Amino acid sequence: MNIYDIAKEAGVSIATVSRVLNNKGTVSAATRARVEAILKQNNYTPSAIARGMVSKSMRTVAVLTVDIRVPHYARTAYTIEREFSRRGYEVILCNTGGDRAETLRYLQAVNQKQVDGIVLVGSVFDTICQGAEMEKLLTGVPVVLANGKLDLPNAYSVTVDDKYGVSLAVEHLVARGRKNIYYIKDRDTDSAKSKRDGFLEAMRRNGLEFADHVLEAGETLASGMETVQALLAQGVVPDGIVCGEDLTAAGALKALLRAGLRVPEQVAVVGFNNSDYAHLCEPVLTSVDNKPEQVALLCVQLLESSIERSEAYSSVVLQPELAQGETS
Repeated sequence: MNIYDIAKEAGVSIATVSRVLNNKGTVSAATRARVEAILKQNNYTPSAIARGMVSKSMRTVAVLTVDIRVPHYARTAYTIEREFSRRGYEVILCNTGGDRAETLRYLQAVNQKQVDGIVLVGSVFDTICQGAEMEKLLTGVPVVLANGKLDLPNAYSVTVDDKYGVSLAVEHLVARGRKNIYYIKDRDTDSAKSKRDGFLEAMRRNGLEFADHVLEAGETLASGMETVQALLAQGVVPDGIVCGEDLTAAGALKALLRAGLRVPEQVAVVGFNNSDYAHLCEPVLTSVDNKPEQVALLCVQLLESSIERSEAYSSVVLQPELAQGETS
């Protein structure tokens, strides 16, 4: 039975049934009771599409992330999904793998589903979502980027100052007397570039040698290990290492310990994200906390405000903090 059948049996208009279903508008108590009785008798459940046509909103948002297996993305996406669910929204979670074609496919799919808004989790979307085809898909609804930016009229950002976060790590090591500090960069995103710039500026500010002190690595535990092993094989023993991700830092720590070096006595290590990886390390990794849960909650607040136009909204920048562990 559909809404037309309900209206016919109750002897009322479709608009009246819609007002009863959505608890909006003026309906007499007797009419409301009659419609509700027929709805109950027929176990009627309105479809999301029907509700959307009446309310002009599907109460649905899409969350596109890179890799849900990565703790940082998982923490952010989980918090966004839970908070939107608490606020009465359905959430479509899309795992893109950081691939442009997959991102395009998902954006096309969620546009067809007429979502009310989109959250992009990861700075990689700064690059992936460039171009006319992508921008066309992103201009129809409000968009919020978690730790990313897009130059679109309806796109807003909740970012963490990654540049400051890495400079904070360098200053922390310098305050502990470390001078021969290296940085391991493991991605090629805007966030990764900001982290590298933070390292270089902090080294320059402290009058420390930084030429050839930025090392390129992959995004895995093994690549962190291999990068440090290659450095040690050249006869270079740094007294401090800062990494752009905790997983890479865990690999660096493992390589140092396998080489018989004492951490933090001989070499201090600082990661980034303050993720579970940091706390699984032994000794526990010192890490920069970039507050993914706070970022997620602000993304929800910002997107909902933009969808409902309920209050003023603008992009937000958060300051990370150092989470002291046992490796520095």
